[in-house]
Amino acid sequence: MMFKKILVVNRGEIARRIFLACRELGAPSVAIYSEADAGAPWVRLADESYPLPGVIASATYLNQEAIFRVAKSCGADAIHPGYGFLSENPAFAQACADYGITFIGPSPEAMRVMGSKAEARGLAAEVGVPVAPGLDGATLTDGELATAAAAIGFPILIKASAGGGGKGMRVVWAANEFADALQAARQEALSAFGDDRVLVEKYFTTIHHVEIQVLGDQHGTLLHLFERECSIQRRHQKIVEESPAPVIRDDRLRQAIAAAAVRLARAVNYVNAGTVEFIVDGEGRFYFLEMNTRLQVEHPVTELVTGLDLAAWQIRIAAGEALPFTQAEIVQRGHALECRIYAEDPANHFLPSIGAITTYQRPSGPGVRVDDGIEAGSAVSPYYDPMLAKVITWGRDREEARRKMVRALRDTVVLGVMTNVDYLLAILQEPHFVAGQTSTDYLQAHFADWHPAAGQTEEQMAEAWLAAALLEMLRGGGRGGMRATAVDVDGAGAQPDPWNEPTPWRNVKLD
Repeated sequence: MMFKKILVVNRGEIARRIFLACRELGAPSVAIYSEADAGAPWVRLADESYPLPGVIASATYLNQEAIFRVAKSCGADAIHPGYGFLSENPAFAQACADYGITFIGPSPEAMRVMGSKAEARGLAAEVGVPVAPGLDGATLTDGELATAAAAIGFPILIKASAGGGGKGMRVVWAANEFADALQAARQEALSAFGDDRVLVEKYFTTIHHVEIQVLGDQHGTLLHLFERECSIQRRHQKIVEESPAPVIRDDRLRQAIAAAAVRLARAVNYVNAGTVEFIVDGEGRFYFLEMNTRLQVEHPVTELVTGLDLAAWQIRIAAGEALPFTQAEIVQRGHALECRIYAEDPANHFLPSIGAITTYQRPSGPGVRVDDGIEAGSAVSPYYDPMLAKVITWGRDREEARRKMVRALRDTVVLGVMTNVDYLLAILQEPHFVAGQTSTDYLQAHFADWHPAAGQTEEQMAEAWLAAALLEMLRGGGRGGMRATAVDVDGAGAQPDPWNEPTPWRNVKLD
């Protein structure tokens, strides 16, 4: 039976994505929003919405007491956490169960085990999933960790045992850097996750980041939905993702990695959507990295190549529905790419760009999808992640998907804040990317000194402002107003006819 009401405890594009899935399933949805998000377009998609006082995450989207108060008052019987915030918090999942509310995700125990990088690493080794050389540092002194790191061989990677997203992570290239890097990693991990435990692993300089999407129901079925490659990362944050993975050219390797992911997920009786992440070298060797017990930011590329709606299946599985397809019935079709558009200033060390979005034009066309949570007038605040939208393209092959992405990004207009669109376009047209040669050191190797070309940027801004002015005139903001209308083609109301408007932007008909 479908839920009576689903409370989405998240914001932005992922909240919008879940609200759309709820609509398709006929499940009433509820939004919560902070003061900074009042009036946001994604809030309007929910059937009900409730404000949370404050703007910072701890007072709003992480405030469990306030969330359960809303759930009780609106009668929600399920909670979807999206990604980030409370999505990988086993204590929150357990609290949902204690309140009699279904948590749309895995069990608290599966989240706890896989949420600890050290415990997950140990379990992976137990079930025969390859792990990189390294060790858990929870019971070791800093001096013992330094000795162990030297034995592994530099470079090594220090990473927080709890959490992810690149926080609490440091690459150490030599022994004399270890002490400072360890202290910095511990401090960052404690601040981000309330836990300063770390582990150390061998760091591979040229490696590929490949992840396997898994999906399991409550009836014992656990399947994989193939892989995504996420090797293009800046500061350990993914910015371009794709499926199939260019590094996997042998279907035997694909099946081996997928089987390892399913084996590990089955070891914790995993239910719902999750992602098992690996690093893969150029010789076809792979090693377990971590498991994310939630929906991934990059899940749309899997949806486009498999035809499965992951957000909807999360809800259907949580409601008790059995998966109606077998592993053999899931196939990869074509190629999909995703680019994350951030409000950040590439010319200023990619610092977040704060302000109001004055104009927003999303791309469209065959094979183009946009997941976003913004509109013209939306405020980009300093309180949350600066990701504005995800552009996803599908093609019959990688080159077709790449060309569509180039066109889609060129058609994207965001004014009022700086974005990384030019940076993404430069990546998509760089020869090594075009050839599919994208290891995790790709950006460092090819874009370490990249900066926007001033002349090109000014020209593009001029074109964008011209397009915005035209759009504003067509919407009724031009001199003389808009009186004539054209046929309503999309249910949004009658559209102005630019041919009959006495404005400075009027098209001229020549006899």
